[in-house]
Amino acid sequence: MNKFIRTLAVTYDIDLEPREIPLFRGAVIGSFGGDANLLYHNHLENNKLRYSYPLIQYKRLGRKAAIICVEEGADIIGQFIGNAPQTISMGERNVTLKTMRITPARILMQVWNSMFEYKISRWLPLNPANYRKYQAMESLAERIKMLEKILCSNILSMLKGLGIWLEEDLKVSITDIGKPYKIYNKSVALMAFDASFTSNLSIPDNLGIGKNVSIGYGTVFQIKKSKSNIEDETK
Repeated sequence: MNKFIRTLAVTYDIDLEPREIPLFRGAVIGSFGGDANLLYHNHLENNKLRYSYPLIQYKRLGRKAAIICVEEGADIIGQFIGNAPQTISMGERNVTLKTMRITPARILMQVWNSMFEYKISRWLPLNPANYRKYQAMESLAERIKMLEKILCSNILSMLKGLGIWLEEDLKVSITDIGKPYKIYNKSVALMAFDASFTSNLSIPDNLGIGKNVSIGYGTVFQIKKSKSNIEDETK
């Protein structure tokens, strides 16, 4: 089943370092005083979590703080925009919450006969078990093949969370990948990758793929744009 996916990117005039994304997220959620909609934080009662694709994602886009809203997330972001404080506290610094731009889009997610080119940043494909397997591989080709399978699985998981099931085969090919680098999330060391890949699936810009997408990991954007799957945003 193919589906048009609505997104809304809200970018703020706040210079943001990658390590500050969780602080930005916490400041936005904290501004509600305990009344934030579930989609802002994905926490249920009794310390349980909403295990589904995050529909509100906190990002660093062009070095600026941003919120990417998807489907129902785009419907409720007005709860924050309409009542946002003038300043928010991120760790030890207070920043003015000035909106730079709000960018809506409506993208048809489906498999096409052509391939799209993408970049993915701060992607977290490896858990402790498959990291050991990855490290034990001597061939770069083997490693790339393993990462392609994980990326394909990550994309299918995202599609499932958005209520999309493909009737055609999903094709994914990693065309370039940088050296993995270490990042820390809640004091846990993880290996992140920046990579380029091609796929026959049209994916909206700035959506997250893989682990920890709600705090800016695995962000994807298309390198060469195609208007065939993009509906006029003014309609």
